[in-house]
Amino acid sequence: MPFQIAEAAGQADPDLVATRSGSVLALLGHLGVLQFSGEDAETFLQGQLSCDVAGVDLRSGSYGAYCSPKGRMIANFLLWREEAGFHMALSRDITASVQKNISKFVLRAKVKISDASDTIAMAGAAGPKAAQALREVFPDLPKEPNQVSSRLDTGTVIKVKDGRYLLALVPSSAAALRQRLANALVPVGAHAWRWLDIRDGVPWVTAATQDQLVPQMANFELLGGVSFSKGCYTGQEVVARMQHLGKLRRRMFLANVAAPAAAGDPLYSEDLGDQASGIVVNAEASPDGGHDLLAAVQTASREGSTVHLKSIGGPVLRFLPLPYTVA
Repeated sequence: MPFQIAEAAGQADPDLVATRSGSVLALLGHLGVLQFSGEDAETFLQGQLSCDVAGVDLRSGSYGAYCSPKGRMIANFLLWREEAGFHMALSRDITASVQKNISKFVLRAKVKISDASDTIAMAGAAGPKAAQALREVFPDLPKEPNQVSSRLDTGTVIKVKDGRYLLALVPSSAAALRQRLANALVPVGAHAWRWLDIRDGVPWVTAATQDQLVPQMANFELLGGVSFSKGCYTGQEVVARMQHLGKLRRRMFLANVAAPAAAGDPLYSEDLGDQASGIVVNAEASPDGGHDLLAAVQTASREGSTVHLKSIGGPVLRFLPLPYTVA
């Protein structure tokens, strides 16, 4: 098997090997957090974000997108609610720009938007032992995706996928929690968690891909990140129109390529020649060798041509099945 060959040759990253075969805990320094507080926070966010903010309570979270008027994602995120207000986890390299952009629309609304990236420690736990280990810290551990549980002295845990949990920890408790979980969960780097996101088909908009993808191009409506019944929000008309057009011309797929790849890299295919047929959304080294990536690409190119990285003569993408169905 390719995985065994890569490991035997000493090429596989030990964190990726541990993540693939065991139970792990990762510190997620690549994620930032914006906090929205004030009596108008829910109403304000409902008019700005693609998800149904009114449906997010103290026991639930939601993926969502913050779009431009043209319907392209300035950011995507995981949103949850605490007594102090709403929290939005997003790529840290765009946190400041998103805060600045969305603050322009506050006007007279009673909303305070603050960067909580340095006051909340983001972490992720995954693997067959994760639930049992976390239950010792969070007795009311969420059982279903998007369910949330909080402890005032520890932080918040959100179940994001089967066997995966996102943790928003009080910094003073983070070190003690890591030590407490060390016997059950192997510490790994953030890149291993990002690889899990890729394999689960969960994209993250970064500085390299800002304002380039309508949510459906990144399958975000399939992940529950878009409400088509909540009413108006910034970019809503474009997002709704694309949903009703039928089959989308561009979709996000999982692939592997035998070369380094990075978010924002262009993709080319024979059917379109010198015209780019897509873009890399996220990419990380794979324990199987090469890089696994999420690629937003023309569906016609995916189905009837060969897709290449960076140039028409570049490495060929080998497409892999996503864990959910793409129409």
